[in-house]
Amino acid sequence: MALDVKRFVARFVEEARDHLRRLEEGLSLLAGGSADTEAINAIFRSAHTVKGSSRMLKLTAITETAHKVEDVLGALRDGSLKPSPDLCRLLQRGVDAMAAQVDQVAETGTPSPADADLCAALTQVLAGGETAPTPSPPAEAPPPPPPPPEVKLKSAETVRVQLSKLDELIKLMGEVVSSHARLRQRLVDLRGIDRAAGETAPLLQTFGRDLRDDVFTQELLMEELHKKALIMRMLPLSIVFEPAARMIRDLGRSLGKDVQCVTTGMDIELDRQLIDRLSDPIVHLLRNGVDHGIESAETRHAAGKPAHGTLKLSARQDGGFVVVEVSDDGGGLPVEFIRDKAVKKGLLTPEQAQAMTETEIIDLIFLPGFSTSSIITDVSGRGVGMDVVKRCVVDDLQGSIAVETRPGQGTTFAMRLPLSLAVMRVLLVEAGGQTFGFTAQYVAHLLDVADDRIITVAERKAVIIQNEFVPVVSLAELLGLPAPAVARRGGNLLVVVRVRNEKLALKVGQLLDERDMVIKPLPEHLRQLPLVSGMVMTGRNDLVSVLQASALLEAARRQRGGATAMTAPDGGRAGIRVLVVDDSLNTREIEKDVLEAQGFIVTLAEDGQDGLDKARSGHFDAVLTDVEMPNMDGFTLTAALRREDRYRDIPIIIITSREKAEDKRRGIQVGADAYIVKGDFDQSNLVDTLKSLLG
Repeated sequence: MALDVKRFVARFVEEARDHLRRLEEGLSLLAGGSADTEAINAIFRSAHTVKGSSRMLKLTAITETAHKVEDVLGALRDGSLKPSPDLCRLLQRGVDAMAAQVDQVAETGTPSPADADLCAALTQVLAGGETAPTPSPPAEAPPPPPPPPEVKLKSAETVRVQLSKLDELIKLMGEVVSSHARLRQRLVDLRGIDRAAGETAPLLQTFGRDLRDDVFTQELLMEELHKKALIMRMLPLSIVFEPAARMIRDLGRSLGKDVQCVTTGMDIELDRQLIDRLSDPIVHLLRNGVDHGIESAETRHAAGKPAHGTLKLSARQDGGFVVVEVSDDGGGLPVEFIRDKAVKKGLLTPEQAQAMTETEIIDLIFLPGFSTSSIITDVSGRGVGMDVVKRCVVDDLQGSIAVETRPGQGTTFAMRLPLSLAVMRVLLVEAGGQTFGFTAQYVAHLLDVADDRIITVAERKAVIIQNEFVPVVSLAELLGLPAPAVARRGGNLLVVVRVRNEKLALKVGQLLDERDMVIKPLPEHLRQLPLVSGMVMTGRNDLVSVLQASALLEAARRQRGGATAMTAPDGGRAGIRVLVVDDSLNTREIEKDVLEAQGFIVTLAEDGQDGLDKARSGHFDAVLTDVEMPNMDGFTLTAALRREDRYRDIPIIIITSREKAEDKRRGIQVGADAYIVKGDFDQSNLVDTLKSLLG
């Protein structure tokens, strides 16, 4: 059965254009000489995703172009090619060609053919091992026409809604309006009570009862209205499952494997936000299942298995969550091969590898650049995919992913996802004098235990919960925050977080609140923070970091001397004081979280003048400042600090969105030691730069 491209073209075009924008940005960095390994990894993944998505929809012309671009980026990533102006121009031609093809798909449903000369030039670069001059495009070739206005895609802003659901919502809105009118009448009644001062007591009692009932009724109606609005955004998983299943059957045939794909649970609905982002990880897992998991017919026959392999794509509801599973009946993951490869790649020492559990070894497949394939093809072996899957499921979808493998029987990847990302239950706690949040889905227990229940096991603190030893770690200590001056009376308050089957008891100062909250995503350039998954706003308009449970578990393992292969850069410098100056509250708080997680002591200032005042009234070992700020900009602040004897030689780092060369020159002229553009900012960049300057 042929795939109906028209049904999925809108989402493909939207997704492809997003990845092409990332490729444009990455190539700009590459041409400017400022692209690091992670930047090259990122544009490689974008090319890989465009190739895979276009292949699924049988848009072979786009697949061919994307494949050639991906090959060259792969050579850049592994070091067999070096960046050069000619190579960057050639890659830019490839991205432009893909953009033109995607525009053509948006307009007609069919891409223009791949540019044979361009593909040959990209192939020649790989064959020669060095960059070749980029041939000029034919002069007579006109630029592709822009899509006409009427076909501009708005799929991210629209959703089809059943009429019955809309009717329910409208009816409910009418009830809310009526309830609001009753509350307005209560205000009129209150004014009447004021006038009847002599008879207020019985009137106030009646008024209080009526007002309480009306407020309670409106709360119920508003809650129901919110639920109905969320229901309108729900879409069936069949939107993702159906094209993925067809793609797998076609891929199996291209690899000479007889593969059938069985789907269940396609009628289960998820929020549109989740549906839109779930396609990539599912496709990656299915492709890996066909290429890595399902054996050849001969191997299966020798093992007593049917000649055809089976992939299962299933979904089921589990309380307020949906579990999506991708399973194969292949040979299972080669655990010992993964262990040996991790040692050969220098990710682990032999001693570390032997000390790790099977689950920890399997988790290595989620590292960037790690592949279990022995050869590189257009399907796999490039070390891309599984890190994308984990990042998408954990960071973007606020879920978790677990792997179960059985030698000779197959592998199952289980993704546990919330029904909606619009509102999530968040537990707010205090640790080290600051407020942090946990999404409730990762909180297994809240305990208040006496000191004698905290035991020492293998030189580590632990508590026994339901016959299980659970490590105990101070959240403040884990984040590098100062311990409270006065110990909490009455025992130890523990928040026990759980990711898959692993638990960690985090000692906190207070439990502050638990409520439904909107989790705001981090800015694009800060989404790689290992400990923070997002931010929430409290009733007092304070920004609170929502901690990522899986990252906390990894940090605790590192602190206990466990596996280090999957952790972020190691700890920072305890006791070093850093002044962060930025007029954006969000940016200040995020940079503060990054630095405090590394052990630095951070003070915040809201503009240049505030920063200068705080610098003069205290002492700091380093300063981070924005440029555009009210009262005093970052250039003026830097120059003023350099005139102070005690700040003449300390590291000053400018972090700004200004990326023009003249701005960078001015930053150096006024005395800055480093200049980081926010578009290129990530945690490791900031921390490594600061550590390097501190010496």
